[in-house]
Amino acid sequence: MSKKALQFIIGAALLTSATPAVSWAGRPGTAQTSTPSTAAKKKKRGSSKSKGKAKVKGQMAPTPDRIREIQSALQKDGSYEGEPTGKWDATTIDAMQKYQDKNGISPTGKIDAATLNKLGLGSDTAGKGAPTPAATSTVAPADPPAKQ
Repeated sequence: MSKKALQFIIGAALLTSATPAVSWAGRPGTAQTSTPSTAAKKKKRGSSKSKGKAKVKGQMAPTPDRIREIQSALQKDGSYEGEPTGKWDATTIDAMQKYQDKNGISPTGKIDAATLNKLGLGSDTAGKGAPTPAATSTVAPADPPAKQ
């Protein structure tokens, strides 16, 4: 038998023998109380929520005003028919897919930086990498003045 198997058996035997063999239930003159281990288990089960970890927030959904703005831009292009409602519904998704397909963008029907830029609703930096510092010229330092 291997050393690890023997340690496992001995550990299991010790844990089994550590369990109280006396039951308090039904003894005359004694109150029925839970053992300390049972009470500790009940306390641990109380709350499974972690209070120390912050929840990671994703991108927020666009407001109804922003959706109306997108629908209006799609309407001007001819991809969206009807009046802007401010709701991201199946009609809006279809219009977005039409627009994206016409403009060489993957037709996902989702709002992305490339589509917003094409619609004229994005920013100049949306969907691009972090800004890079301007190149500086490398000029050799002047020689220090001669000591007299």
